[in-house]
Amino acid sequence: PSFALLQVAALERQIFDFLGYQWAPILANFLHIMAVILGIFGTIQYRSKYLMMYAVWLVLWVGWNAFIICFYLEVGRLSQDRDFIMTFNTSLHRSWWMENGPGCLVTPVMNSNLAPEDHHVITVSGCLLDYQYIEVVSSATQIFLALFGFVYACYVSKVFLEEEDS
Repeated sequence: PSFALLQVAALERQIFDFLGYQWAPILANFLHIMAVILGIFGTIQYRSKYLMMYAVWLVLWVGWNAFIICFYLEVGRLSQDRDFIMTFNTSLHRSWWMENGPGCLVTPVMNSNLAPEDHHVITVSGCLLDYQYIEVVSSATQIFLALFGFVYACYVSKVFLEEEDS
């Protein structure tokens, strides 16, 4: 895939994670954007070591996105209601898509004792697609792009190494 497509997909992820105050994904997305830039630099400058580092990062990136899929589908002992991993346990923020998904109707719950002082309780209904599935599709897309990027990085780095040898 073109590096532009990888950058656009990473920036899209970064924007929506910022909107939801999802600190762990923001950090991971930032590192991914830096790795894509490193991959671009490695390709332009014919540096196979940079492309190999990019390929190693993509393996980690696939692992991170697989974790996100498991988190939002609550695989095993993961629970969105109990675990605030995405915010480093600093806040109760959730995915931006929870309140802003397609067709979602948000209704505030007045006088709720469940919320801390600086938060409010809401109910979300009528969503065409639940936020968990939007996050899963986003992570699956990242995995798909990373697999193509990995094959590209390995192939191009092999070509560069063969050119150096001749």
